[in-house]
Amino acid sequence: MPSERTLVLVKPDGVQRGLIGPIITRLEQTGLKIIGLKIVQITDEMAAEHYAEHSERPFYAGLVGFITSGPVVAMAVSGPNAVAHVRRLMGATNPQDAAPGTIRGDLATDIGRNVVHGSANVEDGERELPIFFDESEIISYHRANGPWIIEP
Repeated sequence: MPSERTLVLVKPDGVQRGLIGPIITRLEQTGLKIIGLKIVQITDEMAAEHYAEHSERPFYAGLVGFITSGPVVAMAVSGPNAVAHVRRLMGATNPQDAAPGTIRGDLATDIGRNVVHGSANVEDGERELPIFFDESEIISYHRANGPWIIEP
């Protein structure tokens, strides 16, 4: 099964609440592989590119204001069906609708402070990753325990 790449952000509320480690742990425990990782202060320009599809929506200014309000942790994540896998792990956008056991269901309480972002689809992942990572910052490697995670 081919591997996909996706972007995951621990948003400013997740960073400020000390949730970086627990979120990374949840991703890694499922067998997803972190192939890029850094802490970033998102600029207005980066936010405009990242949220371009929402630029005409009434909540756009709030999105940009929040995502630029503090550092985020940006991760490039890979694995078979990585996008869908991350989306299931995150849970519903509104934490009130997110199932227990998901990141948002367990760690977030408000739609505006839902601690994590993940690309909506493969195309968005490929569009979003270059906003946060140069290709040289994304590392390809094999895990020794790979066959124990994904059937060859």
